[in-house]
Amino acid sequence: MNTVYKERKIVSRLLAVVLSALLTVPLLSSCGGSRNASVPPPVDDTAGRTVSDRQTQTQAKKGLGTGQKVALLAGAAALYYMYNQHKNASQDGAQGKYYLSKNGRVYYRDAEHRAHWVTPPSEGIRVPESEAQQYRQFQGYNGNTSGRDLTGITSSAAPAL
Repeated sequence: MNTVYKERKIVSRLLAVVLSALLTVPLLSSCGGSRNASVPPPVDDTAGRTVSDRQTQTQAKKGLGTGQKVALLAGAAALYYMYNQHKNASQDGAQGKYYLSKNGRVYYRDAEHRAHWVTPPSEGIRVPESEAQQYRQFQGYNGNTSGRDLTGITSSAAPAL
């Protein structure tokens, strides 16, 4: 005679439902994904000059008159100047929004959300002296090798690298 115990049947069904639910959790959680999971690693553009650096320099030169005093920003001063020029931009890319990292470097994100480190032009950026006064304390202001770098400067919420 075949005897079926009702208690075992209920327990085994309940156990099967719980195990099935636990097995579907990883499957369902992987479908949603996150934006950060698909972001490629940062790109270091320090090896070559980019078009954006030259464009920034020519934009700075446009407003200069012949009788206007000019300051040359290089190094950290130029980086901070470039960051301030682009920090409120609404688009992505080299002409878009710039971010200040915790390690004191400036970067922007391309259309694929990949980070690109920004390097100042080796010849520096010519800026009207009245505008350049706020960068006086940084390395590279009018050829100074002393001064502070960009580490420790707080920035607005920046996307993770």
